[in-house]
Amino acid sequence: MKNKLFPKKKYLLISSVITFLFFLSACENNYYPKPKGFFRIDLPEKEYKMFDSLPFPYSFEIPDYAVIYPDTDSFAEPFWLNMYFPVFNASMHFSYKHVNNNLNVFIDDAHLFVSKHIPKANLINERKYINPESRVYGLLFDIEGSGAASPLQFYLTDSTAHFVRGALYFNFLPNNDSLEPVIDYISADIQHLIETFHWREE
Repeated sequence: MKNKLFPKKKYLLISSVITFLFFLSACENNYYPKPKGFFRIDLPEKEYKMFDSLPFPYSFEIPDYAVIYPDTDSFAEPFWLNMYFPVFNASMHFSYKHVNNNLNVFIDDAHLFVSKHIPKANLINERKYINPESRVYGLLFDIEGSGAASPLQFYLTDSTAHFVRGALYFNFLPNNDSLEPVIDYISADIQHLIETFHWREE
């Protein structure tokens, strides 16, 4: 009795199908979606330098990784300035007002600016600053929430003649959850700024 041989093409087809099924059965579905990650943020070493420039009526210490320049916007008033943090692409905007029996107006405005972030904020913490020796009184607002445009604001006054308000902004659409280490880092420097803040003697 003669052995019947498969035609060559049919043999190759069956061999390919068996090989494919073998590999298919050997593979397991081990794919798991990777958790969302964030870029690593390198925080610079801290050293401070004094900002004390005439004719500005105030002085304070700033971190040496920051750059200060006058606010040149068309609506800017005298003694307004910006403190830029190049490594973080963020800016602290300072506005100055001379007080003339209208301190309550400026304080109410500062609270109004903070309240505009309430829809995106999870929590707003207030910290008081009182330094009678330097005549510096104010509030620091920590605005928590992933979509809050400004996570940190403050105001300072001597209660009779001067008022300064500051607001921190990142120059891109913020995700404050991922920026939390940077916000904490800058927050410590803003606290240092407030603690070293002085009004120029008139």
